[in-house]
Amino acid sequence: MTEEETREILEIAIQAPSSSNLQPWRFLVIQDKQTQQELLPIANNQQQIVDASAVIAVLADIEGYKNAERIYGELVNKGIMKNEIKEPYVASILHNYGNFSAEKALSVAMIDGGLVSMQIMLAAKAKGYDTVPMGGFDEAKFVEAFNVPENFKPVMLISLGKGTKAGFEKVRLPLDTILTWNKF
Repeated sequence: MTEEETREILEIAIQAPSSSNLQPWRFLVIQDKQTQQELLPIANNQQQIVDASAVIAVLADIEGYKNAERIYGELVNKGIMKNEIKEPYVASILHNYGNFSAEKALSVAMIDGGLVSMQIMLAAKAKGYDTVPMGGFDEAKFVEAFNVPENFKPVMLISLGKGTKAGFEKVRLPLDTILTWNKF
């Protein structure tokens, strides 16, 4: 895969929804084969780390709310939102998100990271590529080895490329075993 192809997939993926449209996701794309080898033991020796054309580390920025002025200012610049609406909205975002507990801030950013991760996988599939989402890796070692900034928290690793063989067949729980209507 080329860098351009990876960028195309990520451009599609970043259209994913997010809490207050704050887009608190960040990506570290690992295409270099030597760097993938360094990642291999951190990712529990999962072969798709080194077989992939690229590995995308999806990271949740727990300080992503600090981009509210930039995001909503652009809406004003484009004439989509009036400044008198933007100002109190941005102030509310900064106040509310800025006062979240560390646990709540992480939860919100991780949910948004999950949304963009799914979008990456769907965009890749639509372009004829295969993906494998991986949560099985040593997050602390990953953060240390890849110099991940303190406010970025790993969501998952996604291997990306052309599969050389079909994955094993999957089964799903029957809907009626996981569905409840109205109340438990």
